[in-house]
Amino acid sequence: MAQFMKLRPWVSGVQWLFFMFTNTVVIPITIGAAFSLSQESIVTLMQYSFIVTGIACMIQAGIGHKRAIMEGQSGLWWGVMLSLAAIAPAQGIPIATVGGSLIVGIIISGILTLMIGITGLGPLLSRMFTPNVMGVFMFLFGCQILGIFLQGMLGVPFGNETSDSEVAINLPVSLLSIIIVLIVIFISVKAPAKYRPYGLLIGILIGWFAYNMIFSTEATMTNITGFQFDIFILGTPDFHWGIILTAVVTGILNLANTFGSLKGTEPMYDISTTKSDYRRSFSITGVTTTIAGIIGLIPYAPYVSSIGFLSQTRILQRLPFVLAGIMFVSVGVVPLFASIFATIPLSIGSAVLFVAYLQLFLSAFGFFKQMNFTSTNVYRTAIPVFTGVIIMTMPGTYFSSLPELWQPLLSNGLLVGLMLAIVLEMAIPWDRI
Repeated sequence: MAQFMKLRPWVSGVQWLFFMFTNTVVIPITIGAAFSLSQESIVTLMQYSFIVTGIACMIQAGIGHKRAIMEGQSGLWWGVMLSLAAIAPAQGIPIATVGGSLIVGIIISGILTLMIGITGLGPLLSRMFTPNVMGVFMFLFGCQILGIFLQGMLGVPFGNETSDSEVAINLPVSLLSIIIVLIVIFISVKAPAKYRPYGLLIGILIGWFAYNMIFSTEATMTNITGFQFDIFILGTPDFHWGIILTAVVTGILNLANTFGSLKGTEPMYDISTTKSDYRRSFSITGVTTTIAGIIGLIPYAPYVSSIGFLSQTRILQRLPFVLAGIMFVSVGVVPLFASIFATIPLSIGSAVLFVAYLQLFLSAFGFFKQMNFTSTNVYRTAIPVFTGVIIMTMPGTYFSSLPELWQPLLSNGLLVGLMLAIVLEMAIPWDRI
């Protein structure tokens, strides 16, 4: 028994490691496909992702908000960057310009987030993110990111190198993806409770093996003998001001993740989040976001999904979390691991994450339940939700008649809907109507 108690932090740390791995491993692969990166660049992004994520988690747990909350590459940023990579070429913006301008915008956003942390403005900005705004955000983010995952599941390329006439659904790949979705859902719902947290990881392993067996593909691993250091992987810094504006707006809206994760874990830790907690957390997120812009990663934020993991496992102690961060950094330092993980088929990764992000509907519904809707105040939600969804279905060429500065921002349904929700909440006293 005493021996088990000594190993318990490490066992709990392995659970955290699996959670970090599942939420990180597919991101560099999808970004690499969207921005037409080489296999070498994808491997480098994979290494960066593991190392920076592990270090960010340890710093937040040690001197930041001091809770076991994963600090990872933001889902909001992920969805926006994939959307820009798909829409911008249709508006005549080269993919290299998209990547280079995003780098500039991300660095500016990181500096702004750092300044918000240093000045202590976080709690004041939290007033923008009401339950209605958060519900709209969760719903529209789910629509955008799940649409991207569904495209990956169907074997449809992101479209930077193919014309619309060449795009078609890959039926065998789609069938395998659907089977993996059903397997992951079954594990998450019907498997014994102790196995449910590993449903995503099991789905990746089964799908990865089946894909290589069925399609007889020889996964080409990049031969890297040491750690490869590179910067500006998405492209050399560029200045398309429309994309930079979109990135800065995304950075401001990304603050919602910090508010959601810290507020959501207050009952578990039986504490109230102080201004000092917000200040430290935002400062660290600002630094990691700036670093992410320089080396080509998606910017960082505390993961709201950590709340579900903590609720299910009850691993609230920081020691296992820090041990997982150390292990995650170690995986990133070894090039062989990154080379292997970079061969995960995009369709399999998309299928697994499709299941994971279905939970966003429950999150959105939870926020909307806090609202007392009537035939009068329903517009505060209906206008941003329907406007955002409709814009998502419109081709990027529809917005070519707008000023070039505003095209990338106004063609993104998620950002437009979220901004509409904030403006409507701040401009109209709905509770008095």
